Amino acid sequence: MDFTPEGPKAIPLWIDGRAYLTVTDTFFDVVSPTSGEAIRRVPLGGADEAATAVAAARRARPVWTALAPAERGALLVALADGLERYAGHFAKLLREECGGDEAAASGEVAEAIASLRAGPEGNGVLAGLVVDASRPLAGFAAIAAPMLRGGSVLVAKPSPRAPGAVLALCELTSRTGWPAGVVNVVHGDAAAISGLCAAGIERLSYSGEAALGQQVAAIATAAGVPCEIQVR
Repeated sequence: MDFTPEGPKAIPLWIDGRAYLTVTDTFFDVVSPTSGEAIRRVPLGGADEAATAVAAARRARPVWTALAPAERGALLVALADGLERYAGHFAKLLREECGGDEAAASGEVAEAIASLRAGPEGNGVLAGLVVDASRPLAGFAAIAAPMLRGGSVLVAKPSPRAPGAVLALCELTSRTGWPAGVVNVVHGDAAAISGLCAAGIERLSYSGEAALGQQVAAIATAAGVPCEIQVR
C-alpha cells in the first residue's frame, strides 16, 4: 500500500500498556460521516495480532486478580476521572468518526464515565470485547467496567469505522496507574475475532446492532467460545 505525507494517519494497536505498531496487508480508512474524507487508517489485523494481545492479557491476569476489589474499583474511578478531564477530546473523536452533534457525543462520554464509576461486579475471565460503531465508547465501557471490577483482563476489538475513542480510553489507563496488559486493543474484522477465539479467550462479548451481533455469535459458536450479545 502506498503512503503519502498528506494521507490519513495509521493508528496503532494497544498491547501490553503501550502503542503497538504493525504492518498488515490491508488497511481500512475511517471516513468522516460529515465530510466524507478519510481521517484515519486502521490496520486490519488477524491471528498474529490477536495472539500477541491475548498473551499480554494473560501475563497481566495474575497482577490484576491479586488486587483487592476495592483497588480495582479505585483504578476504574481514576480512569473515569481521567475520561472526565478529557471529555472534550473524547467527544471530538466521537463526532469525527460517528457524526452526530456535540450534545450526543458529550452524552455518550458521560454515559461511559458513569459505567466506569459504579455498577455491578462481573466474573473474572480472559475476554474479548467487540463493539460496533453505533455507540463505541459507551458500549465498551458498559461491558468492560463490571468485568474489570470482577478481575477480568480484556482485549477489545472496536469497529474499524470508529476505533478512536476505545483506543484513547485504553491509552488513558497508562496515565492512571493501571498495570500493563489489563486492557488491550486490536483492530480488524472477522479475521481478528476468529484470531481472538483461537488464541484462547474464555468469553467473547459484543455490544451493538443485531445484524453484526449474529455474525460475532456465529464465529464464537464455531470456535466453542461462550458469547454474550448485548443488542442496542
